[in-house]
Amino acid sequence: MLLGLTLLASLTAIVVIALIIEQLVTGARPSISTFGIGFLWHTIWNPAASSGVANANVFGAGVLIFGTVVTASISLLIAVPLAIAIGVYLALLAPGRAGAVIGPLVELLAAVPSVILGLWGIIVLAPFMRSTIEPALHSVLGFIPIFGPPSPTGLGVFTAGVILAIMVVPIIASISRDLFQTVPSELKDGALALGATRWEMIRGVVLHSTRPGLVAATILGLSRALGEAVAVTQVIGAGTSIDKSLFANGDTLASRLAEQFTNSASAIQTASLFYCAVVLLAMELLANLVAQLIVRRFERNQGLIR
Repeated sequence: MLLGLTLLASLTAIVVIALIIEQLVTGARPSISTFGIGFLWHTIWNPAASSGVANANVFGAGVLIFGTVVTASISLLIAVPLAIAIGVYLALLAPGRAGAVIGPLVELLAAVPSVILGLWGIIVLAPFMRSTIEPALHSVLGFIPIFGPPSPTGLGVFTAGVILAIMVVPIIASISRDLFQTVPSELKDGALALGATRWEMIRGVVLHSTRPGLVAATILGLSRALGEAVAVTQVIGAGTSIDKSLFANGDTLASRLAEQFTNSASAIQTASLFYCAVVLLAMELLANLVAQLIVRRFERNQGLIR
């Protein structure tokens, strides 16, 4: 009985995923047949209904894929070191009472609705970016094109990446803490007994032995960053072109879906939005598949599975 129920639940999940993929591909088929694989790198997105307008009803996801990859990359560059540091503190350094308080507070970030984070980004983060962070980065690193002139509003790709980092930190920090706690105390005590400092023990034993798991946690955080729509839509500025500066406006696949799907002006625009959803789903599934493979490799190396 129990085996049957669990098997049914597993098969149901597979069927639901298959139905989602089938629905998305069916909806995207007109766009796929019209624009082909070039949709992935073409940068024009023009939903103009008039046939007399140049490039009317021509769609490409190049700008959106670029914005998705860049914002997710920024979020990981910020979140991964911070989250691992939090995990090290909670698992190895924090006194019992401090860890019991700080741990739940960090995890509480994951419970904050994305629309609230987006609103905070508009009211607090964007003005701070405009007045402090972006001018400081431009004054020091302005010779690098990606740190171009600050945004006049503080909204843009970089701000969206910071918001995503805040959303990713609790995921990676929680997994990292659990990984660090699984390291046998004999290994840690042995390293200290041989004369290693606490930092050398953390670097040489804890971080080294949990490296595959940390990579998997990072990829799971990446999948969270790739699919976020509401908060990114609020702070990214809805750009229509690829700009070399991180401070410029941009857009992502998830954000464009949230912005335009219910207000699509034509059937081909709706199909193109379905095409964007197919691309986003493929990116998400690939990220999760890689994470699962890394976790299984980690467990095999630890002797947990055969």
